[in-house]
Amino acid sequence: MGSLITQAYPSARLLASLVPVTKASDLAGILDSTKFYFIDGAVDMGTQSIEIPAGGLFLGGLNVEVSRLFSTEDNHTMFTSPVGGSGSFLSTFVTFTESGATSQLFNIVGKTGNEAIEFQNTIFRDCDSLGTVDNYRQGLETITSRFGRTPTLTLKGAWAGGYRATTTLVRSLAAGMTDPIFKAGAGFIMQSRFLTDVNVDLPALAPLFDFAPANFPNVGTVLLDRCVITRDGAVDANDPNITPNLAAGDLASFWTGNNGIANTLVGGASVITVEAVTTITAQDAFVALAGTWTPSALQHFDAPANGQLRHKGNVPREYVAIIDLVIAGTQNTEITVRLKMWDDSTSSFVTVHDQTRPVLNQPGGTNVAFFGLSHDITLDINDFAFFEVANRSGTQNVTAQLEGALILNGR
Repeated sequence: MGSLITQAYPSARLLASLVPVTKASDLAGILDSTKFYFIDGAVDMGTQSIEIPAGGLFLGGLNVEVSRLFSTEDNHTMFTSPVGGSGSFLSTFVTFTESGATSQLFNIVGKTGNEAIEFQNTIFRDCDSLGTVDNYRQGLETITSRFGRTPTLTLKGAWAGGYRATTTLVRSLAAGMTDPIFKAGAGFIMQSRFLTDVNVDLPALAPLFDFAPANFPNVGTVLLDRCVITRDGAVDANDPNITPNLAAGDLASFWTGNNGIANTLVGGASVITVEAVTTITAQDAFVALAGTWTPSALQHFDAPANGQLRHKGNVPREYVAIIDLVIAGTQNTEITVRLKMWDDSTSSFVTVHDQTRPVLNQPGGTNVAFFGLSHDITLDINDFAFFEVANRSGTQNVTAQLEGALILNGR
């Protein structure tokens, strides 16, 4: 107990700030936001709620096995807000149980929209619902567990910051659970990141979250980082109900290193599917490489025009451009392929790299030049890459062969 409390408060203020909690009435009425409410044992809240005052509430315990707040009452809410809203809520080393039918742990709204809700070393055990947190700035879970029942947390309203749940374990949920672990409530918008590395075993019909792209207006702010996700103990990264409204390739997503869900592979490819002659009007003059270019596997990219790959995000910025082309032309002429980009920040075109090759005589076949390389390229939002070609020896036309490709992979 000493180490926990002295971390939270300077020793000179320790005794004056400590409020032992052994019964529900110790958390009744208007609580003091300058105090540390120490949960001393298992406290049955019964039908009583705890109002988080406008100045906030800080509570903690000895450890999650000893310090518990619980209620078995139906239709009960453990934490509520006063008229005008609550301040920040900080909790550590406490187990919460809200096991009555249609009961919930939270039904709170931030007073100003600049509040935080934080849990450290916390267990949510056999909760019928974690309830709703509305109009808070940010949330943080560090070393938390959800065991049993249906522990859905609803995030509601406008969040100016984000939510992070790390070292998070979710197990033994009710078989009939259909709501997600994290749920988007009415008007939910999160301006910063939602990040989790959750280790979760979902029941048959429950998603991890039901977030949609509209909930996250900024690029790459839904981060799934080294999660382990199973459903009834089995891994199925193609399960469409894990994140039913958001895909790994959506602009809001940046999912890396996960097991049991698809990862975000930012980049894409553009491949020649119909050949066409590129007309050369002047020696050494660069023109766009003709043909029908078909884009595929685009994540955070689109194809605004034939042969172009445009970055719609801002994470990552660094890419490897892979060039694989075979160009037919006149024997012994020299052809240069140029990888070029549009720099949207300067409204200008930039040459990234040139490669020059001779057109070789192919006995019994078409005379061709071979181009293959990889090269670093930096693409910010709305920058795009494409190919140009020039004949260094004359004005003979050239033709890019089928399956020539530009591939962009994030570094």
